[in-house]
Amino acid sequence: MIISNPTLTVADLLKGDIKLASPPIVYLALQKVVEDPTKTAKDAAAVIESDAALALRVLKIVNSAFYGFPAQISAVATAITLIGMRELQNLVLATVVIERFSDLPGQLFSVHDFWAKNLRCALIARELDARMGKNYTDTAFLCGLVHDVGQLVLYRRIPILAREVDLLVQSQLPGEIDQAGIEQQVIGFDHYELGAELCRLWKLPPVVVDSIRLHRYPDYVGNNAKIATLIRLADHFSRVDNPYDVLTANGFDLSPEQISQVMDKTHDEFEEIFKLFFPSLQKS
Repeated sequence: MIISNPTLTVADLLKGDIKLASPPIVYLALQKVVEDPTKTAKDAAAVIESDAALALRVLKIVNSAFYGFPAQISAVATAITLIGMRELQNLVLATVVIERFSDLPGQLFSVHDFWAKNLRCALIARELDARMGKNYTDTAFLCGLVHDVGQLVLYRRIPILAREVDLLVQSQLPGEIDQAGIEQQVIGFDHYELGAELCRLWKLPPVVVDSIRLHRYPDYVGNNAKIATLIRLADHFSRVDNPYDVLTANGFDLSPEQISQVMDKTHDEFEEIFKLFFPSLQKS
């Protein structure tokens, strides 16, 4: 029997939880620096360094295989000059989002497995973009990382219904799973709608919001359709060993060999980068 509550709305789940709905303060502070032409890398570094733990984690990531710089980088300001202020801003946002959703009540949902899957998606998205013209250098990784964030909101706010969705998904045959469709049936909306609205409340760029909002609409050809398609493809490859022919439908001019190289590279990077992004989620 399906437990459903079609009277729920996206707004209902984003009310009454200040920690959830309020934009990340450090991200917004960095946004002001980015948008102010009188500000410098030192100003941005000062914002990050006001949180010592955050600054340390950012430097560890910058010095990892994620960027592959030949020399050790010891200052946040130096990191900004090397990777750019906007990319560092998105790197900070990624760490803040992970921290905000690092634990959930109950044992119904593996946060570790969730972030492992989404980190794979983010790494694949970043590498696919690098091979297709670097159109989303600053945002591909972030979009891949947060594209399923609505699922975490469901488990945080309505865990019983979220578990009902999971049980129905598990009952589907491989290849026939439509998680978002099941969410629509059980809850009245899907986690992409919810995640997009959360990111809008957080005042994230439209490219991030749309990469989530458009996930279920592969035929859409308007603004930000390309990044949505990129994330959809990265998500596809992050789940299982999917066949190459999916690329044809998405119009990407990448050979099977190139896709194999992407998967090998991201596989090699994954373990080290997971430890850096998710130190609190390491399994004993």
